[in-house]
Amino acid sequence: MSTRITKTTKVAAHFIFSILMVTQALGVSPATAARDRVTCRVETDRSILPADDPQNVILKITLDAPTVPENTARPRVNIALVMDRSGSMGGTKIQMAKAAAVEALSRLGKDDVFSLVTYDTEVTTLVLAQKVRETGSIIHAIKGIEAGGNTALFGGVSQGAAEIRKNVEDDYVHRVVLLSDGLANVGPSNPSDLGRLGAGLFKENISVTTVGVGTDYNEDLMAQLAQKSDGNTYFAESGRDLPRIFAAELGNVLNVVAKQVVVTITLPAGIEPVEIIGREGRIRGNRIELSMNQLYGGQEKFALVEVHMKGQKDGSSVQIAKADVSYQDPFSMKNLKAQAKATASFSRNKAKVAASTNPQVVKDYQLNLNALAQEKAIELSDQGKTKEAARELRQSAAALKGYAGKYNDKEALEEAREAEAQADVLETQGMSKKSRKALRTKSYQMKNQQIQK
Repeated sequence: MSTRITKTTKVAAHFIFSILMVTQALGVSPATAARDRVTCRVETDRSILPADDPQNVILKITLDAPTVPENTARPRVNIALVMDRSGSMGGTKIQMAKAAAVEALSRLGKDDVFSLVTYDTEVTTLVLAQKVRETGSIIHAIKGIEAGGNTALFGGVSQGAAEIRKNVEDDYVHRVVLLSDGLANVGPSNPSDLGRLGAGLFKENISVTTVGVGTDYNEDLMAQLAQKSDGNTYFAESGRDLPRIFAAELGNVLNVVAKQVVVTITLPAGIEPVEIIGREGRIRGNRIELSMNQLYGGQEKFALVEVHMKGQKDGSSVQIAKADVSYQDPFSMKNLKAQAKATASFSRNKAKVAASTNPQVVKDYQLNLNALAQEKAIELSDQGKTKEAARELRQSAAALKGYAGKYNDKEALEEAREAEAQADVLETQGMSKKSRKALRTKSYQMKNQQIQK
């Protein structure tokens, strides 16, 4: 018994150190923030395109969020922690979850809002939404959580959102953090059910971050909920991963520099949208619309869009796309804008066309295609098509290797080798619950440029 307590204490101490390191870099003043704004870039996979022939072009629309200046008051946060306390959470999982919750609470400021919802067969609001002033009673409530019962996950998230709504009209950064280690077996339980819940919360400017623990939770459900609400998602192989994950997530929430971000991409006549690659969005005629709840300081967020255009004359130059960005500055609460355009010239000279390739755009495109290949492999494996799933991963690996060889890119080569290894394991052993969760999580994090601490 004493050995288990010692191990838990050591990991909790590691959590304290990690989160202190994260929070040391936080803070900005309204005056400073007004000078540093989100900037936008629009790039194409090549700046010189083949003349005469119709073709498809890859656009990369990038949002660069400013870093958070030092010695400044950050935006207030409104966090609801929704914790699974079902029977399977017993032992180290629940102990580490409670330690992480207590330490997260201690990192919040007196004007931040915290609430705690626990769920098993039933949902209980253990801590009503309140400013973090006197924490003794809250910590006492957290430490008293015990595991037992089933998993009313939908109800838990809904109740956490209800606590957020008590302050949703105020100038907070709103976030529900869901922790679960099991299948939702009380109330709505399909990924589509949780996806609709997430989409509804997104409209209220509430993001849901999901943390799956162990190998028995539904990663499809967790990813849908996070994606539709523009939150993060994590896979914790054991309870001992929770301190690192909570530190990363709290670091993100306390580092928001833009809220309610809307990106509108307008294409001129003769250019048509084909698809948005790997990200949620809408295509309306010649306009593409993307929304994000928050941007974190120092973060680069981007969207990839494939477009089709008519042939252009040799030597001509045309505008390919224009991007308009609107967002709310959480420091001044002002609505701000950014804009960018992309142009390209056309040539019959194949050498010039090849030399104008933008390696970073091509790399991001290939990495996102690899993320989509991972999702396709999961789908095929679920259907019992193991060979087809492995082939999907190998084809993606070959494309990444081609890019890596051409541009001497070690990261792309490593991703290719990992995809090949995944294919080998899939063919010989099938897809385990652990590898399925790892693939689903990694795919999501790649498509959404999720920050990893």
